[in-house]
Amino acid sequence: MTSAESLKTRLAREIALTGPMTVADYVTRCLHDPKGGYYASRPAHQTILGEGGDFITAPLISQMFGELIGLWAVETWNRLGAPERFRLVEVGPGDGTLISDALRAARLVPGFLEACDLILIEPSGPLRDLQARALAGADLSPRWVRDLTQIETDAPVVLIANEVLDCMPARQFVRTEDGWAERRIGVTDDNDLIFGLTAITGGFEKPGFDMTPGQIFEISEQQAIFGRDLALLMKAASGAALLIDYGRARPEAGDTLQALRRHQKVDPLDSPGEADLTQWADFPRVLEAAVRAGADVTGCLGQGDFLRRLGIEARAERLKTGRPDAAPVIDRQLNRLTAEDQMGRLFKAAAVFSPRSLVVPGWDQ
Repeated sequence: MTSAESLKTRLAREIALTGPMTVADYVTRCLHDPKGGYYASRPAHQTILGEGGDFITAPLISQMFGELIGLWAVETWNRLGAPERFRLVEVGPGDGTLISDALRAARLVPGFLEACDLILIEPSGPLRDLQARALAGADLSPRWVRDLTQIETDAPVVLIANEVLDCMPARQFVRTEDGWAERRIGVTDDNDLIFGLTAITGGFEKPGFDMTPGQIFEISEQQAIFGRDLALLMKAASGAALLIDYGRARPEAGDTLQALRRHQKVDPLDSPGEADLTQWADFPRVLEAAVRAGADVTGCLGQGDFLRRLGIEARAERLKTGRPDAAPVIDRQLNRLTAEDQMGRLFKAAAVFSPRSLVVPGWDQ
């Protein structure tokens, strides 16, 4: 019996005993269950990222992405007054490619690395191993913490969170002809997992827009808490947090739960722990939570617009000048990162920051 089969069996038994499971709880178990979770139980050498894995992220598409994020961090540090000591934090560093590329670009700026305390937030042991390998020859040695609350606030913070929000699941609510219900996971007589609806008898946070029967509305408390904790960190330490993810820029209905395996969409209930499960980033909820906690926020920019403001087109031209033979590849990478029919529109960028006087790079045009 494989760990994934074991997880499915355990989930079915638990649901049979305690009742239908919320979508958010199900996704959390599929990703982080210690014995069968997608991120928790795989050895470091088992690839989940990149062309040979289940999905690919922007840093793996091109070095340009991480380099520009590194220069964004440098410019943010400069606008904070180039403090002699600050903390550079990445949440969910994946295999370490983004932070490696960012540090390589930042090396060119005097004083930045000397002032930097590098912190990585990563709950997955196998991924921490990959990150340690990626940074083995870097100019800085990282230290790992488990969450935002473990970051000290006695120095400014520059934080990067690329494709982190989509790993924070949401509960799903459905407008029916008879009122509101929650979409949950149940179990059949054959011990297969199945979606169903559970009537809502108490109050819950209804959407602030009209919905027709059958539509799904997602609420992610984890994303809201993350926005709140970011704000508290920025208020206490000063600094800016950059969020880049695919998701919505305005409140709207929609079922965004998806499972990816070998770059193909699969049934989220089919093989718990064997596929990556995600839901869209809810930027309005995250930013609203940050504002309520006392920080300032930017608006959302499409990833394409954001990267162009950081100078990705000029960076691509410089790379092509140095490697004319690689020009077609670089053009394809640029298109994938910025084109509206690729990652340029669905992926978005926003920032949480403090003090209010700070002008966050990318939002100064």
